[in-house]
Amino acid sequence: MTTVNYVTVKPDHCKNWEKSGKNETTELFSNDEGKGNFDSGNKTGVQRAWYEVIHHVIGGRLKPEQFTSLLLSVKEKNGDICSMTVDVLSMVDVELGALDDKKGREKFVSLISSCKDEIGVGLLKERLDVETLETLGLITSTKLFQQKYIKTKTRLFYKQQKFNLLREEMEGYSKLSVELGDLHRNRVTVSDLLHNIKGLIGCFNIDPNRVLDLILESFECHPELAREIFVPLVDNYLILCERSTLCHLLGFKFQHYQSSKLPTPSSLYNVAALLIQHNLVTLDDLLLHLTPNDEDLHKEWDKYVEETTEEARRSTVMVLNPTEKKEEKTNQMDVDKPLNQKFGLCEALLLIGDWENTQKLLNKFSWNQLISYKPIATAMCKLGSYLLDPLYKKVGLMKGSRSSKISYPAHCSPPIPASSFNDLPTSVFPLMRRLGPYASLDPVLLMKVARTAKSFMKEYHSANSQDQQNMCEIYGGWLDMISIVLLPSLSLLPCNANISEEIWMVIKSLTYQTRYRLYGEWKNLTYEKYPQLLLAKSQTIDRTKYIMRRLTKENVKQTGRQMGKLSHSNPTILFDCILSQIQRYDNLIMPVVDALKYLTNLTYDVLAFCIIEALANPLKERMKHDDTNISNWLQSLASFCGAIFKKYPIELSGLLQYVANQLKAGKSLDLLIMKEVVQKMSGIEISEEITSDQLEALAGGEILKAEGGYFGQIRNTKKSSNRLKEALIEQNLAIPLCLLMAQQRQGIVFHESSDIHLKLVGKLTDQCHDTLVQFGNFLAIQLGIDEYLRRFPAIDVLAADFHTPSDVAFFLSRPMFSHQINTKYDELRKVERSKPKSDQNKTQRYIDAADLVITPICSLVSKMHSNKVWLDISPRFYTTFWTLNLYDIEVPKSAYSREISKLKTTIQGIEHEGSHDTRKKREKERCENLIQKLKEEEKKQEDYRNRVRARFESERAGWFLAKTTKNDTITKFLQLCVFPRSIFSPLDAVYCAKFIHILHQLKTPNFSTLLCFDRIFSDISYTVASLTENEASRYGRFLCTMLEIARRWHADKSTYDKECGNFPGFVTVLRANNADGASKANQLDYENFRHVCHKWQYKLTKAVVVCLESKEYTQIRNALMILTKILPHFPVVTSLAGALEKRIDKIRTEEKEKRPDLFALAMGYSGMLKTKKPSLIPEHEFHNKATPKSAKSAAGGGEKTTDKSAKDRGKSREKSAKRKSDDGHNKEKKDRGSVKPSADRAKSKEKLLAAGDASNHVRTHKEESSRKSLEKSSKASSSHKTADPQDGARASTEREHKRRKLDSSATAAAKDVRAEKKEKDQKRKNVEKEVTENGLSDDAEQRKSRKSKERKRELMASPKEPESVKRLKAENGDRRSKEKEKPRKESRVKKENDSETRRERMSKERSGKSEREYPFP
Repeated sequence: MTTVNYVTVKPDHCKNWEKSGKNETTELFSNDEGKGNFDSGNKTGVQRAWYEVIHHVIGGRLKPEQFTSLLLSVKEKNGDICSMTVDVLSMVDVELGALDDKKGREKFVSLISSCKDEIGVGLLKERLDVETLETLGLITSTKLFQQKYIKTKTRLFYKQQKFNLLREEMEGYSKLSVELGDLHRNRVTVSDLLHNIKGLIGCFNIDPNRVLDLILESFECHPELAREIFVPLVDNYLILCERSTLCHLLGFKFQHYQSSKLPTPSSLYNVAALLIQHNLVTLDDLLLHLTPNDEDLHKEWDKYVEETTEEARRSTVMVLNPTEKKEEKTNQMDVDKPLNQKFGLCEALLLIGDWENTQKLLNKFSWNQLISYKPIATAMCKLGSYLLDPLYKKVGLMKGSRSSKISYPAHCSPPIPASSFNDLPTSVFPLMRRLGPYASLDPVLLMKVARTAKSFMKEYHSANSQDQQNMCEIYGGWLDMISIVLLPSLSLLPCNANISEEIWMVIKSLTYQTRYRLYGEWKNLTYEKYPQLLLAKSQTIDRTKYIMRRLTKENVKQTGRQMGKLSHSNPTILFDCILSQIQRYDNLIMPVVDALKYLTNLTYDVLAFCIIEALANPLKERMKHDDTNISNWLQSLASFCGAIFKKYPIELSGLLQYVANQLKAGKSLDLLIMKEVVQKMSGIEISEEITSDQLEALAGGEILKAEGGYFGQIRNTKKSSNRLKEALIEQNLAIPLCLLMAQQRQGIVFHESSDIHLKLVGKLTDQCHDTLVQFGNFLAIQLGIDEYLRRFPAIDVLAADFHTPSDVAFFLSRPMFSHQINTKYDELRKVERSKPKSDQNKTQRYIDAADLVITPICSLVSKMHSNKVWLDISPRFYTTFWTLNLYDIEVPKSAYSREISKLKTTIQGIEHEGSHDTRKKREKERCENLIQKLKEEEKKQEDYRNRVRARFESERAGWFLAKTTKNDTITKFLQLCVFPRSIFSPLDAVYCAKFIHILHQLKTPNFSTLLCFDRIFSDISYTVASLTENEASRYGRFLCTMLEIARRWHADKSTYDKECGNFPGFVTVLRANNADGASKANQLDYENFRHVCHKWQYKLTKAVVVCLESKEYTQIRNALMILTKILPHFPVVTSLAGALEKRIDKIRTEEKEKRPDLFALAMGYSGMLKTKKPSLIPEHEFHNKATPKSAKSAAGGGEKTTDKSAKDRGKSREKSAKRKSDDGHNKEKKDRGSVKPSADRAKSKEKLLAAGDASNHVRTHKEESSRKSLEKSSKASSSHKTADPQDGARASTEREHKRRKLDSSATAAAKDVRAEKKEKDQKRKNVEKEVTENGLSDDAEQRKSRKSKERKRELMASPKEPESVKRLKAENGDRRSKEKEKPRKESRVKKENDSETRRERMSKERSGKSEREYPFP
């Protein structure tokens, strides 16, 4: 027995085998070190360990069962351990055989027998000695085994097989080559050729498989003979052998090129395709022989898609590191490798026109995996063009043009081309659906598809409903072609505007809903399906960002061209990027609009879709974070919509329908879009910032409105206005939009959520109302009156069926009423042609026409309110008020004159230049024509206004029925007429005030002008609190016009007596006169009217102060808006202005940080109020009261009253005032001997008040305040006089110095007043002298009125003295005063401390009594 040196598995392991030896040995086998060569001398490892374990078993230290158990445990961890174990066993077998150890060999055989099942019989037979195998019983006999082994080895390695090669049978193969090589010349038949081939096989005993191979080689060289010879020949030849032989032989050919790594020739693909097409080889059998396998192709495609998606993502990510550049590479799938034989076979099938088998092959892979291979896509384009060509030449080929014929070789069998539209679903549509965007490889094919589709769409839309139903399948197929082929193909075309126009000719006949669905699929779905489209998308985004970063006003043309090129290919992606930039930066709007002039019709339509999609984005917040303002992105998009739709011919139907749908859903934010579009396209702008001149021009005719009433020029919007009108008519949205806006305006307060801010509710209401007014004006201007009458329902239908408020219903119906009256007037004029033409007859005809039209309307209007309403006002008056507008009741003569003078100035400028330019001549002619038209329009409006006035005269008696009190009548009038209309529009606000004035001028029975004015001015706080921002602005215009009327009456007694003195609107009471019991009206005299005007001023001030002190945002804002509008006529009185200024200053202080918008309004009004301060007057000048003598003289004395009681009251007031004045004079005489400066100051102050100079009054007031502080300091110093005499003397000196300075200022002011008075007297004398010289004479009342007006005008026009002049006058007066007062200095100082306080208080009471009349806290 051999001696073993146990190094790895020692005997100790065997002794403790069960406890620890087995585990330790198992750990040795888990090590991977023993996989090298076996060395029993000094190497350790797995083989060494097995060697030692086996010897432990042979030595009896381990049992065979333990070895088997160890082998099983190690086998679980390492499956290759069995092979290693057999190698060790074979070595041990050799050793035991050499030693001739029978006992050890028995144990060795026992060991192998116990573990042979675990190791495997195959391994043992392969590696163990033959004798050992026989001992183990694995073979029956060693001798037999050796014999079988020798035979098998000889057969495998030494026996030569006969292959029947050319060198073996050269003659037979030579004759076969001759038969197959000259088929064109021999012109043999298939049967003869097959007979000859069979003879050669039989004669020379050549291999039939090799013969078939030679036939295929000849087939490759002559594919054109496929149908005539080779296909029948091969089909008949396969009878001699198995049909699978042909497939294996083809596979062998393909595998030859695979192994040699050479490109497979196209001829082999062609032969294989022809054999598959003629069913000689099945596609599935042949694909097994082609490479790569399907699994590798799928992995390669998935990798390509993933890389493409990542590349597209990276190209749209902003690179923060400027030094880092993106890797520019073409991410092209490597499908043109020579080993990709399946793609080559697909191309060959398409080249021979075998679409059926091509579909089978395409279906085995991803949808567009094979199509992304350019040769396959090109071959498919050729097949599609071949299938469509006959139908295209029939219906789509333009006259005079030629089309090249597409054909396949004679040996190919392509599908039957389409000859009619009915053939398309089975032939063209399946192929084109599979081709998809890769049709871009053949622009001619795209053009054919587009023109054929255009012809079908024309035929489809002209067919009746039954025919359309029959063509429904074809129609749906064409929509698929547009969605899957035409539009996506544009994305892969570099730049082809012609194809874009051809596609537009197809889809322009579709409805915008269908078109937008197609665009949506193109933008949101198609790009995700095709990897190459993803790359095109990312490149377009990157290029668009590059262009937008460099877009300026200076390079619009160059940038626009670049945008145009991008838009031809990927318009949806381009516009998406542009719109996202515009939403962030609104300063890009106009440059982008100018740059988008190089687009095609298709891309303009896509732009409209992208705009609507951006507006409807649900992920965007439409409100700012404060929830009170509309987001900037929505405002920017709305502005862009208006500009782009005006400049370019883009269809508006989709946008208008979107706005209508939003209104149906109760969402009014998108009305901002409608407002911008109407404003930009028609030039009609609704703005509360409209000037007085514009407002006046809007009261004229259409020409005057166009020239001076709008912010923009209406004549430049004619084309865009027509496009908007046509879109509204086409979609039948004109009336629905009006009604939806009217309903939304009424329901915003109720539709919005309860937590919405009141400011936002007001803004939404204003926006809805402004858009409604703007849209209504647009329809009234653009729609023909016949169209207007045909589309708009009657007013009762609007109110009852559509629940339209009365103000909106009359607003929409007003153009119809005016037209009906004019039409009826023309009819009456034609009937009465025989009568003499006179103004009276014209007026009577107009009155009759109005009566015929208004009477039926009155019957409809009477149902809109309860019967109780008509007890106070008549339906006739209600209808008259609501059916007229400012054009009907007033002629804006100043506006006409202003525009005419502007045009004349323009003409003078052109003539002054003296140019002979044709454009300037045309401009001059245009201005001259406009002047003539404006004059004619003014005359026409004047005549029309006179007829309306005559109509009023005839109707006024029945307007107010007086069935209740006058108070109720005025209430109904204000509630149902004035207030709703005064807040409808700025023009309506002025109309209401003018209409009230007309009611007064007409001496309308039962209408009290005084009561109406009083109800309007008395308490406006509740009205103010209920208004929105724009409504407050309009209401302010109404109040301003009313105040203007009242101020005109208040300013002059003659005007008041002329326009109000004997008018029934100013009757206060009816009283009994004398003994006869007759009733006489008590008219309100002028002075009492001035008192009433002061009361109105005070009431307005009180109401505004209440609003300003309410702390409520709405009330404060509305009050400030109204104050700004009525500033020309309110406040007028100094004390009331001071009260307002105090509240305004408080708001400025409190709201500066809290509510900046209120702070801005307050700042603006405060500045305007300070500017108006010089024109303010004291209260005693505004109306006569029991005032000091100076105030009485400033008021010009008392006016004569009309009745006796008024005279008596006036006399008693004069006596009282005279008594007080005498007391004051006596006191002045008493103190005159001591020459007191305080008396001089009082006289100076009285003179200043008498002159009405507000600035001097303020200055004197400041002097009094300074003197009062001086007295306080004087008293304080006198109280400390005993303690420190020197300090008292010093204080007395300082007081004397200040007092002298104040006296000099008062003296200088008094001198200025005397100088102004002297100058005015001189002017008056000059005027009287001129009147005397010209022979003119005025009565005393007229002279007095004229003097009062001149005095007021001078005071209003006198500029405020600069501070430097005032300072200089004060210094001069101070110097002169020192010189005069020096001798009397000591006596005045002694008496000042005792009498100064009392005199100052008395003077202040006399001058400021009126200011304390209405105190405010």
